[in-house]
Amino acid sequence: MNKQELIKEVKEIGIHGLNMFGAVVKGIPTKTAIDLIKQLDEPQPVKVKKFVADWYEEHKDEFEYNVWDWLSSKSESGKIDSKFAFWLNDVDNTPIQTLVNMHQFGYEVEKEKRYLVKIKATKHYIAKDGIGKIFFSLAYKESFTKKELEEAGFGWVFDCPGIEIEEVE
Repeated sequence: MNKQELIKEVKEIGIHGLNMFGAVVKGIPTKTAIDLIKQLDEPQPVKVKKFVADWYEEHKDEFEYNVWDWLSSKSESGKIDSKFAFWLNDVDNTPIQTLVNMHQFGYEVEKEKRYLVKIKATKHYIAKDGIGKIFFSLAYKESFTKKELEEAGFGWVFDCPGIEIEEVE
């Protein structure tokens, strides 16, 4: 329950009530008020992508200055094509509000989706050995993020009809 919902709830209870003797009194019973206040939401940490958390961690010590500096000099080399720049320029993200909320309430990094990748015809899965080399296996199943697959040259699996992609936790 947020602050506005609490106000609405208190108004619905009414300004006037009856006490146990049938007399009209102003206000609401203390226990009812306390029960409603306990339902108020605590600020929750903001969920952000890893690159946003990385930027924040690098710049949180002088947060206000660093946000201003980024915005005022975002056309500098190295900033234009960064993921953070694209995120910051997308107003649907409410990026400034998100950064401020991170600073006030903390944050959590969103878990990236993971995928099992199977070749339909042979039932082989993509897996990784102990040194990071990717191979095809009938015995082992391993999940990968989209980024891991793309970096290993397997980004094409998402567009291939002969591949079965299963999203896993």
